[in-house]
Amino acid sequence: MDEKRCFVVMGFGIKTDLATGRKLNLDKSYLALIKPVVEGKNITCLRADEIKNSGTIDVPMYQQLLTADLVIADLSTANVNAFYELGIRHALRPRTTIIMSEEQMGYPFDVNHITINKYTHLGDSIDYFEVLRFQKLLGDTIDKVLNDNQPDSPVYTFLNGLVPPELRDNAENVAKQVSDALAQAPMQETADNQTLSIIINQAEEALRKKEFIIAKGLFNSALLIAGSNAEQHIAANNSYLIHRLAYTTYKAEQPNEVEAAAEAMRMLGQLDLQHTNDAETVTLAGRIEKKLYSLGEDEQHLSSAILYFERACYLLNNRYNNINLAFLLNLRVDTDLYTSKLEKIADMVVANRIRRQVLLLCKQDLDKLQLRKQQAAVQPLDSSTSQLAMNQQEEENEQLFWILANKAEAYFGLGQIDNYNDARTQASNVPHESWMMDVSDEQITRLKGVMDKYGALLNE
Repeated sequence: MDEKRCFVVMGFGIKTDLATGRKLNLDKSYLALIKPVVEGKNITCLRADEIKNSGTIDVPMYQQLLTADLVIADLSTANVNAFYELGIRHALRPRTTIIMSEEQMGYPFDVNHITINKYTHLGDSIDYFEVLRFQKLLGDTIDKVLNDNQPDSPVYTFLNGLVPPELRDNAENVAKQVSDALAQAPMQETADNQTLSIIINQAEEALRKKEFIIAKGLFNSALLIAGSNAEQHIAANNSYLIHRLAYTTYKAEQPNEVEAAAEAMRMLGQLDLQHTNDAETVTLAGRIEKKLYSLGEDEQHLSSAILYFERACYLLNNRYNNINLAFLLNLRVDTDLYTSKLEKIADMVVANRIRRQVLLLCKQDLDKLQLRKQQAAVQPLDSSTSQLAMNQQEEENEQLFWILANKAEAYFGLGQIDNYNDARTQASNVPHESWMMDVSDEQITRLKGVMDKYGALLNE
């Protein structure tokens, strides 16, 4: 008997939910919540980026939507492609379609009457107990839909007697070959045989190891595959890959820091920087412009960095955007961009208002982190959860360090030096890589120079 096949409809990589400004790592959702559950039931599982590259993936994708024994659609971040593919599946097959999404997604009217399985995403990670809860929920749902003769497609529910289409000319065998290719792809060593998923995973692994030049080359290859050689298509559908390529270009610093940063900005220009509501893209643009100014480029880069971080704060009111905006406003005081004393005072005052907001955000983030730790403390650990718990602990340590480092910088800018020293000491006691404290201290050193020179303005 042929093995059953499941096709997963969802985005890949890190996507921004424009409704909330949050970024979600959809690969974590796929690899932690979906794939192990499906494969645990002896069902072949694949996503569009796992289809072996042989030109456009549209044909095998449509074949999978028609022939797959099961389709799971994750609508998180309101991905328009996922909605479109879900609609195609509902039109082609009366049953065996499961819908899921992150709990904060606002559901449009047309799917309000459809069962949607919700899960909680923390952004970069998923709590390991949430992984276990949702895996059980999804497993039970798969068992139910595969053994239920009632339609789950609204098309076939409301249009009684509608006959679903069939594949002809042996196309079903072609679709099966796609699944077979997925199973064989990891064994292939040539670039021509690698799936988009494999290349992206290799790029992310290189990025994790800080091998930026290698990661840049891999993301560039992934973008060429995903874009089907159409520049407009690339910009419209692969913002994650463009964002990643720009980031690795900037971090690779080749042939030098200035030229690499300038090239990264040109890449981000494909994403319509003047109008985009993607907070991650705007933040990266601000970060690169900030770097260009720190490398001695003209003051216009400082102005651009401030404008990008201001937009990023409105789009996503988080600690990183706010603490950097406050810092940049202080740097502007020590330039000729604004020459009047009143304007310099205004920047100093606004910077400190923002820092007080940062302290509130730090408290909120610390409270959330503490709540997760309390919930985890009462949950039993076994062999299936110990590795998940270890991975989450590493992520929480990094998050805790940056909360305390942002808190320390906010206190320093506000002139509360005792509180700054306490927060910095707490941050230093959290397990972290040395470069993290170096980055934090470097910004404090630059801030100290401005405050020593212009701090008296706040007394006026």
